[in-house]
Amino acid sequence: MSLPKITVVGAGNVGATAAHLLALKGLGNITLIDIVDGVPQGKALDIQSSAPVEGFQGRVVGSTNMEDLAGSQLIIVTAGMPRKPGMTRDDLLAANANIIGPIAEKAGKLAPDTIFMNVTNPLDVMVALVQEKSGLPQERVLGMAGVLDSARLRTFIALRLDVDPSSVDAMILGSHGDLMVPIKSSITVAGKPLSELLPDDEINALLDRAKNGGAEIVKLLKTGSAFYAPASGAVQMAEAILKDTKQILPVCAKLNGEYGLNDVCIGVPAQLGAKGVERIIEQEITDQERAELLASADQVRDMVKALENIQAKA
Repeated sequence: MSLPKITVVGAGNVGATAAHLLALKGLGNITLIDIVDGVPQGKALDIQSSAPVEGFQGRVVGSTNMEDLAGSQLIIVTAGMPRKPGMTRDDLLAANANIIGPIAEKAGKLAPDTIFMNVTNPLDVMVALVQEKSGLPQERVLGMAGVLDSARLRTFIALRLDVDPSSVDAMILGSHGDLMVPIKSSITVAGKPLSELLPDDEINALLDRAKNGGAEIVKLLKTGSAFYAPASGAVQMAEAILKDTKQILPVCAKLNGEYGLNDVCIGVPAQLGAKGVERIIEQEITDQERAELLASADQVRDMVKALENIQAKA
């Protein structure tokens, strides 16, 4: 059976690590695209050279030509720029929109049957932009952030309790930013509510650490940002899609009435499979969590409007 074509756009730390993990898991033939000549080709060759050791069958190639995403079954986009000193949020919004918009247009024309996964920030706004520019059905456009944020929360809880991280069940919804929404009411460890294992002040401290997990890593690295866990999050979603596992994961998707929200792209639990986002899961949440989710959605809408205003003035 032939392997599916997966294209990763952006050969920086996140993109190259994702390409490596995709290859190790044997999920497909991978094309790694970047605008800097030599970087995607060199990293692809390096990954391919590990095939005899790791035993994977797929091919990994590098390119600087965006046309090479044609025919992809799955496109993962990590390309973009981080916020630099002196840049406003609007500056970052405009800069990354100018990168993601053209990629989305190419994807819609050259890979009309693809599933498009965005990893570039501001995550939720970029997913909305891809929805608009690609013309792809909404179930085939999604964003990776909730898997990462939830994994950080699960990690911090596991470290605090000294337990296997896989025994911790926790989920973060909402936007990928300062208004992300940890679903505190449903956190369990080996099926037991976290509230029975830790006092409330400690739980809140863990929630805050998860919300600021990316900033904590940036502060430690000083000249970079997280890439191992973001790449792992993207590949977990890719595996659910390509293997049609129907796994339920927190992803950024467009809502049509779920959680009382319409026409907004935001993080929610979703069943992933061969068709992309196959079903939004409406998890039980408290009134407080619902209010926080609505506030998070309002923030995303405000950023989408800000981007529309920037583009209108351009």
